[in-house]
Amino acid sequence: MLTVGYLIRPAEEADWPQIWPIVHDVITEQRTFAYDPTMSERDAHRAWLLPAPARTVVAVDAGRVLGTANMYANRPGPGNHVASGSLMVARHARGAGVGRALVLDLIVWARQNAFAAIQFNAVVETNTSAIHLYESLGFRTIGVAPGAFRHPIEGRVGLRIMWLDL
Repeated sequence: MLTVGYLIRPAEEADWPQIWPIVHDVITEQRTFAYDPTMSERDAHRAWLLPAPARTVVAVDAGRVLGTANMYANRPGPGNHVASGSLMVARHARGAGVGRALVLDLIVWARQNAFAAIQFNAVVETNTSAIHLYESLGFRTIGVAPGAFRHPIEGRVGLRIMWLDL
């Protein structure tokens, strides 16, 4: 467990009732995740609460889940030395350091598990708060898939591939 302003701990099945509203809100916003906005709770549960050796965590304050992340090898086999992950923060907790605490936890986990780097595969270009956060922690953009994300307001925008050497 890591505490950086918030308690970051492994997610438990009992956390799902607090995780699901966060996941549902983020995917139906359609601004930061390329998940189907009609995804069922069952499918979201299966996609988010990943089995070991992957890891899913929650950021908790006073017993309330404010954010969640999962982390895993970016690719199997010859690509399994690079970690990846996904992070979601409750709307009311955004801008309060929850995302930073989750990313720091992911970095610690990746280092402890001897990953060589972390790669975020699809950071929406209009998600400037996430981009600034990742850059402040040493991530850099190594490529952009132009127009790869359909933003509900901005139209087609790029998806960044962001990289951190460990």
